[in-house]
Amino acid sequence: MAQSSDTESRKLLSRLQAVMADADAGQERLDRIVHLIADSMGTEVCSVYLLRDADTLELCATQGLAPEAVHVTRMRLGEGLVGRVAKFARAINTANAPVAKGFRYMPETGEEAYSSFLGVPIQRLGEPMGVLVVQSKDEREYSEDEVYALEVVAMVLAEMTELGVFVGEGAALSARHTSQYMIRGTCAQEGAAMGQVWLHEPRVVVTRPVADDPEAERKRLNEAIDQLRTDIDKMLTRAPRGDKEQAEVLEAYRMFARSRGWMRRMEEDIARGLSAEAAVEKEQSSARARMQTVPDAYLRDRLHDLDDLSNRLLRLLTGQGRDTGAELPKNPVLVARNIGPAELLDYGRKLKGVVLEEGSVGSHAAIVARALAIPLVIHAKRITTEALNGDPILVDGDQGIVHLRPEDTVSGAFQDKMAMQAEAQERYASIRDKPAQALCGTVVSLQMNAGLMADLPSLPSSGAEGVGLFRTELQFLTRARVPRRGELAKLYSSVMDAAGDKRVVFRTLDIGSDKVLPYMKPQDEPNPALGWRAIRVGLDKPGVMRMQLQALIRAANGRPLSVMFPFIAQFDEFTAARDHLMKEIDREAALGHVLPADLKVGAMLETPSLAFAPRQFFEMADFISIGGNDLKQFFFAADRENERVRRRYDTLNVSFLTFMEQIVHRCAESDTPLSFCGEDAGRPVEAVCFAAMGLRNLSMRPASIGPVKSLLRRVNLDEARAVITDARGSGAQSVRGAVMDWLKRQG
Repeated sequence: MAQSSDTESRKLLSRLQAVMADADAGQERLDRIVHLIADSMGTEVCSVYLLRDADTLELCATQGLAPEAVHVTRMRLGEGLVGRVAKFARAINTANAPVAKGFRYMPETGEEAYSSFLGVPIQRLGEPMGVLVVQSKDEREYSEDEVYALEVVAMVLAEMTELGVFVGEGAALSARHTSQYMIRGTCAQEGAAMGQVWLHEPRVVVTRPVADDPEAERKRLNEAIDQLRTDIDKMLTRAPRGDKEQAEVLEAYRMFARSRGWMRRMEEDIARGLSAEAAVEKEQSSARARMQTVPDAYLRDRLHDLDDLSNRLLRLLTGQGRDTGAELPKNPVLVARNIGPAELLDYGRKLKGVVLEEGSVGSHAAIVARALAIPLVIHAKRITTEALNGDPILVDGDQGIVHLRPEDTVSGAFQDKMAMQAEAQERYASIRDKPAQALCGTVVSLQMNAGLMADLPSLPSSGAEGVGLFRTELQFLTRARVPRRGELAKLYSSVMDAAGDKRVVFRTLDIGSDKVLPYMKPQDEPNPALGWRAIRVGLDKPGVMRMQLQALIRAANGRPLSVMFPFIAQFDEFTAARDHLMKEIDREAALGHVLPADLKVGAMLETPSLAFAPRQFFEMADFISIGGNDLKQFFFAADRENERVRRRYDTLNVSFLTFMEQIVHRCAESDTPLSFCGEDAGRPVEAVCFAAMGLRNLSMRPASIGPVKSLLRRVNLDEARAVITDARGSGAQSVRGAVMDWLKRQG
């Protein structure tokens, strides 16, 4: 095969297919395959290296190198030429291997006799699985045809490996998707879950990588491409007008579906002996490998589009749709690359947890997961390629760790942790109806955050005294169009009905930054968190805000109403927003509609600037709520979506607590009710410190109320305040250490 041709390539793949069909053991199959490849390509050496773990390659079969080196020679990713092929997912073709960059001599292999080297990655869907190598004594570079032919063979080997054709003894030949796998991701929602994997998009398995009839495969590919193009055109026709982002994605789909280069490469793969679906997956795998190395965000997005398009094409070719007929397991844990809020809401409370390869702490999915009170781990690398439907899985949302197919010892320890949490919940239930009264007599009001009707059943069971924050944006984020006023009024009325006589604080639409509406024109901003968002959108485009305010007034229908405006940065923004609300009150009165029995208008303090607003602001506001998540990131200039910095700064930092104390004093001067709303309010140690600094209202997720109340009832806030004061006076950067030592002494 020194003079490569499509016919010879097909002959080799046919011979490989025959090896797959034989009943030989995995090692025997590999041994036969390296012999076949060396013979077909006219090389003295052919070797297969497979990953024995995520970082180590092992020589698993060879024709030409020392037989005793098999399962002995190992190298790390990036080590030697073979390791570099695996690490960078690129072929290395050199006439003189010993002088090539990165060469490492392995004396036990006897490879010093061979000069030329060609290594290509064995990868599936961009995930490295091993390296296929041919070597010769002659100093020569292999031709483009030979390189391409070996890449086609490597792709088939990847599919054979995935299908378990080479299963044998040792870690490198162990069956895939059977051993335990631990992933360290990022915590986006706390909690623990134990269940079985449910793949949001079931994997397409190519069971027939090799085909004998290229013309038939080309016809199958062309028919599937025609159907794909038709589907995309229909999707474009149905796409909502004005949704620029969705239109751009669909236009990218259409561009790729009509790409001659993409089509040509797949047809060339078919000509060399691959089936139509194997040809699609080979190109998809190459695109995924490129995706991981491209620094440009726009190009990465386009490669994502190509990846999604390839999945659609594979489903058309294989008939393996999303609906596989499998039933949702008893304790499903959703595993996906990413997911939208509407799709996650469709699953609802059936899910025990969610694990995503992508996502962000402030994403729509994270907001919904918090509302559903289910643990969420994001940035879980390779989870969708590693997990299979039904696999046992443990989700530790507190630590951001996922255990896939865990060992019994890990499962046992996890069950013990969940049992301890269940016991703690029983203890919390016993104090559910008791006040959060500290030993010094101070009472702290604990309220819950919500955003869905599904949250409201937690109100009585959690012990919350009301809803300190009802996020209204979820009803906008999960729809393809702006909700109608009547729909919103009905929803808000239902929320008030469910809350009964307990107060609900409705935050007006908080969009922009990480919360972009599907039908809203995307804003190309370099820093969206500091850009056109929340009240800035409402004041610049008041139509939606006015409609929402009308819906809230009508929903109250004579009951008390509390409205809070988000992301107020200066006094005039609050006065302008409040004026809009009062105009709607006057308008509803003129129409003869029933007005709220009592109207409270507040602001969310999320920017440091508002803490320095004129005294008149604090006097005008009926209440103020500190939005801890945003305020903390702006105070420390640390993006909460940036993993490098978001955990760098402590909430109990002396500077931040001093700033909180200043806000408490300003509100006390005008007798303005103040609350703290955010993730930190739901952490017991932080909650005690906030209460010690003078905050008397805390709003958090329902599951946090029990732990916070339990600790508050066991401590003296005057003593806590003294500990904090001493720590501040000592020059400590954070009071956490001193407070933790004090709490340990409390028992």
